[in-house]
Amino acid sequence: MATTACFIIVSRNDIPIYEAEVGSATKREDAAQMHQFILHAALDIVQDLAWTTSAMYLKAIDRFNDMVVSVYVTAGHTRFMLLHDSRNDDGIKSFFQEVHELYIKILLNPLYLPGSRITSSHFDTKVRALARKYL
Repeated sequence: MATTACFIIVSRNDIPIYEAEVGSATKREDAAQMHQFILHAALDIVQDLAWTTSAMYLKAIDRFNDMVVSVYVTAGHTRFMLLHDSRNDDGIKSFFQEVHELYIKILLNPLYLPGSRITSSHFDTKVRALARKYL
């Protein structure tokens, strides 16, 4: 598993709807804010790249020190963003694809309002298990 990883789902309106620290490294006090800042700064790059390619998995789009931002864009322009320090491209792609399946199941729930925060503990548990498996 990556020693540091932060996963976030951003809606098409640039609103974060899910966030999880999935790394195994010891947490610094300001690490969460730093990860949010790096991922937020990468949104502009994602916006530009999303319209120039038909691929959903955009791979590594940005770097900050030894951290890499990998992105997966759904057909509805929801962005799955992962900040990590590993080089496992196949594992990251598989992680994104399986999280996409989980996200679709959330969208199919009639009680979920698209674009609102995902608060399901089941979803959170599954995402963290996928992170342990693939990252």
